[in-house]
Amino acid sequence: MRRVILVDMSRDHMPSAERSAPGAEAPFLELLARGASADAYEQPVLLARAEGLPPGRVAALEHAKVLALRVRSEMEGRRRREAELSALFETAHDLAGLRDLDAVLQAIVQRARSLLSTDIAYLSLNDPARGDTYMRVTEGSVAARFQQLRLGMGEGLGGLVAQTARPYVTDDYFRDDRFQHTRTIDAGVRDEGLVAILGVPLMLGPHVIGVLFAADRRARVFEREEIALLGSFAALAAAAIDTANLLTETREALAGLERANEIIRDRSGVIERASDVHDRLAELVLRGGGVHDVSSAVSQVLDGSVRFADAADAPDGALEASRAEGHAVRHGEDWVAAVAAGGELLGALVLRGQPGLDPVDQRTLERAAMVTSLLLLARRSASEAEQRVRGELLDDLLDARDRDPRLLRERAARLDADLDATHVVLAGRLDATAADADQEAEARRRLWSAASHLAATRHGLAAARDGGTVLLLPLGPGDTATGLARRTARELGTAVHEAVTVGASAPLHGLAARPDAVAEAYAEGQRCLDALRLLGRAGDGAAAEDFGFLGLLLAGSRDVPGFVGRTIGEVVTYDEKRGTDLLRTLDAYFACGMSPARTKDALHVHVNTVAQRLERVGRLLGPDWQSPARALEIQLALRLHRLASSGHH
Repeated sequence: MRRVILVDMSRDHMPSAERSAPGAEAPFLELLARGASADAYEQPVLLARAEGLPPGRVAALEHAKVLALRVRSEMEGRRRREAELSALFETAHDLAGLRDLDAVLQAIVQRARSLLSTDIAYLSLNDPARGDTYMRVTEGSVAARFQQLRLGMGEGLGGLVAQTARPYVTDDYFRDDRFQHTRTIDAGVRDEGLVAILGVPLMLGPHVIGVLFAADRRARVFEREEIALLGSFAALAAAAIDTANLLTETREALAGLERANEIIRDRSGVIERASDVHDRLAELVLRGGGVHDVSSAVSQVLDGSVRFADAADAPDGALEASRAEGHAVRHGEDWVAAVAAGGELLGALVLRGQPGLDPVDQRTLERAAMVTSLLLLARRSASEAEQRVRGELLDDLLDARDRDPRLLRERAARLDADLDATHVVLAGRLDATAADADQEAEARRRLWSAASHLAATRHGLAAARDGGTVLLLPLGPGDTATGLARRTARELGTAVHEAVTVGASAPLHGLAARPDAVAEAYAEGQRCLDALRLLGRAGDGAAAEDFGFLGLLLAGSRDVPGFVGRTIGEVVTYDEKRGTDLLRTLDAYFACGMSPARTKDALHVHVNTVAQRLERVGRLLGPDWQSPARALEIQLALRLHRLASSGHH
């Protein structure tokens, strides 16, 4: 998916010296348009200094350069991620049409090198007769000795992968003593000039048939995502190798047999179904199909009912057996094929209605499970990218970095969010204490993932903040901040299987025009969260309006203006706009024991005037303003307002 990156380079955000130099961004926009190198962005600044332009102009160019380089970096990162996914999808398409083993192996190493953008990729296959593994295909290799290497089991990084059936990675091969170095292997690696090497096993069930490598001639740290992607690619590649071997074996067997035409037709039909489903699955990957599309396609080919089940819903015993063996296993009248990627169990494909499954159809179900894992990884990658974009927008709102309402609305609209709607800011935090730092980090990751999913489904935004999460959610008709906070606490707690406490701000309006209000609302939500925890209400949700003046006592920060504004703000605003005397009337009314007769004497006005003013107060504060609880809060707010006002005179 291509994304357009908009950067606010408006002059309102620049210091005064920079605003005096309009058009500073023009040369950098031209550099961005023609894809210039990073070094080229220094030229406009150096030229300006050489020409002796005013400092303001030079500062403006420096500012524009920083923004342009940031945009360039983001664009390059996104182009790189698009290229990786494109290479992965193209691989599935190419493998679907390959039938020759040599062509399969060559395609594997070419795609592996393209997938990780490495200097070299190569593939070794195990030799059961000699008990070692040998170099079969290379891409990008320049050393003849390296291309002819044979590795004993346990020798070198590749031999260790082949022996243990586990991925291994080293960022500096010759300084790594986790595996056995031999003179022959080290000489070949040195001839090739390799430094960083990643190797993942090619598995058929529990057996290792070879190793797929990606390597660089410079120090490089392979990230966990890269290892997982190469592992998934290796699983798909192993299946393609198995298919090619199976087809080769079938041709050799048919050529050497003089059996009945019925057996030949039956075998050909099974293989044709396998080829058909392979092509269908590859087409699904290319057009961006989903998990349910895979289930539907396999159901048609196998003439049964296939469904995807989450790991929690699949039969435990059969799921673990399929994962351990690498094959679909029978469970009663059903067949279960584990869907896994990079050691992570994602779920299972369950086939019903075919207890007597042909071995080739069993392989078809297993291949469908591999494709399903590929689709789930691609969907997760896209989802994580969207979550990051939602988090970036909310971070900008919290830090008030982007103050252009038009750009804010456009960014929100691309995420299906409407900043002109009424919103509530919610601060959420886990209440359980993790045993160690790793468990705490994992718990926070789950909370952020659950919050991001909730924000996406509710047309809102979410970000990780202050050890917890912050959400900006729209307030529906008839809903309240309190109700939204409680629902959010309940839904997040259910998603992460731990108690989550949520504090909410008062409703906000027109966020695009005043983004600084989001930071104030977040602080208010945090104070509510602290008050809930002090009251022992962990796992609950509440808004500022639920605490009244108790929020001032319980929260770590004393938000007196916020309390006064929530309690009598409507009356204060009314007096300021119309020059009325409702506040003084309220003060006198409470001072006189809530007696209109004594109040009119204290104010020296007619009793009808007092009644009219109190009626107006009731319309501003609500019909229950004279209830004991509300009256107590109003009197406290009046006292605090009076003290604050006297401090300004």
